[in-house]
Amino acid sequence: MTKRQAEPVKRPYELGKRLEQMGESRAAILRAAKQQLAADDYRGLTMASLAAESGVTRQTIHNLFGTKTGVLEAVFDLIALESGMERMREVMMLPPGDAQLQRFVEIFCGFWAKNRLLIRRVHGIGAIDPEFGVVIEARNHRRLMAATRIVQRMSGDDEAQKAAMLTALTSFEFFDALAESCGDEAEVEAMVLRIAGSALTI
Repeated sequence: MTKRQAEPVKRPYELGKRLEQMGESRAAILRAAKQQLAADDYRGLTMASLAAESGVTRQTIHNLFGTKTGVLEAVFDLIALESGMERMREVMMLPPGDAQLQRFVEIFCGFWAKNRLLIRRVHGIGAIDPEFGVVIEARNHRRLMAATRIVQRMSGDDEAQKAAMLTALTSFEFFDALAESCGDEAEVEAMVLRIAGSALTI
């Protein structure tokens, strides 16, 4: 068998190994980014620091994520996945009404509670770092779109205003402020649900 004939057999194997290595590298980079976000000095989160921490080259990070914003997007997706945010699909498939609203509130309050310290730090960084700010704003916009769908399905007047209210009530800032004052995250969830229910029936 000639070398040219053997190549089609060899290449899929090499491609599989490369894909496996890319998966391992991606996971290592995301772990490093998450750890650095949890640290006090967010300015230490750079392509160079991620490369050093994860054991890959900066070019590898660029190839996998493009920019630091791409890394941050992927980290936030990872945090959301680890916290069960994928259950939002099930929420959006529920019949419109109180049960759907309750699950919507439960998922976001649970997400904020589980990642409260990390998200507080990230939001603080977002206020002074444009790259972080862009990623946070994109997440907030997604929540607004989901809230809008829920309000539209419940019908009624002033849909835009009610969607804005539901988005504000399920924001991290609102949850964190209530949790800071009352200290009981389960109670905060119940409060948010009561307020949201009243706001959407006005």
